[in-house]
Amino acid sequence: MTKTTYPAASNYAATDADIWQGRIDAEDGEAGMRFHQKVSLLANDEQLTNQAGVVLLGFACDEGVKRNKGRVGAVQAPDLIRKALANTAWHHDNSTKTSTFVDAGNIYCSDTDLAASQQELANHVETALNQQNKVMVLGGGHEIAWGTFQGLAQHFQTAEMNKPKIGIINFDAHFDLRTYSTDGQAFPTSSGTPFNQIAKHCQQLGWAFNYACLGVSRASNTQALFTLADQLGVHYREDHQLASYHLAERIEELTAFINNVDYLYLTIDIDVFSACTAPGVSAPAARGVNYESVEALLQPIFNARNAAGQAKLIIADLAEYNPNFDIDNQTARLAARLTWDITRAMFKSK
Repeated sequence: MTKTTYPAASNYAATDADIWQGRIDAEDGEAGMRFHQKVSLLANDEQLTNQAGVVLLGFACDEGVKRNKGRVGAVQAPDLIRKALANTAWHHDNSTKTSTFVDAGNIYCSDTDLAASQQELANHVETALNQQNKVMVLGGGHEIAWGTFQGLAQHFQTAEMNKPKIGIINFDAHFDLRTYSTDGQAFPTSSGTPFNQIAKHCQQLGWAFNYACLGVSRASNTQALFTLADQLGVHYREDHQLASYHLAERIEELTAFINNVDYLYLTIDIDVFSACTAPGVSAPAARGVNYESVEALLQPIFNARNAAGQAKLIIADLAEYNPNFDIDNQTARLAARLTWDITRAMFKSK
């Protein structure tokens, strides 16, 4: 098998093995396995082999949230989501290499250099994708999206793929299309700008910008953001439009969006959920969306296949879990369940 070494990373650290702890049901053998028993930890000097499994990365950063005048604390999130995920049940075929689950560690933001940490995340994402793995990234603020997408774009450029049709699906109370200045001074990039950055990057590459934002709160987004979303051709639906009695229509619309692309990047901002469901976020939602609606809308994403019969979903991330405001680890468990759902779909698609 070919091997690729992860890039040298001044802001990188391997995950502490003590994080992956949980119950052991030895009497049940392989059928009693949990995530903490199946994870392989990747140290900085180790190598990632071409296993075609799922690679987990952490982006321990909330510099973007700070710049966006939000409540900081998301920097702590990746390891706490791992802890909540560790004891969940493992339901994957252990006889094939495609069930390989690798924790490739955390990327940190040092000295407030957000752009450097996002580029470092991008390099790790690209490496994992180049090795035919699916990738799951745990944030951190939603500035994670710019790093994730850069890595995805680098992967397609490395593969010399001409104009890949990528669909970005964001479950979020916010568009995150805020204006930023090219010099980064007057209006710095932040957790509120990643999809504007992605839109401009796609324009520079000559790629279509296919962006769907589901769960938008009109009370939390100015008219300027709605106007820009319309100008960019964003497919969006507001939080109240994701109520259960609208779901059949929403699923039909989302399926049409998915059918128009070949690859999917899924990103979920935990603040899309109501504050009673997810109190531990940087910007709690007064209304929000319930988990059942999000779960139903995830199914066409998980089931989508391209013309070659391959799963369209190749990368996903979670953003904005803030442990400083969590109650009884309620939001951590929600983030872990979403991670469980997404990685399960990634394993099943192999």
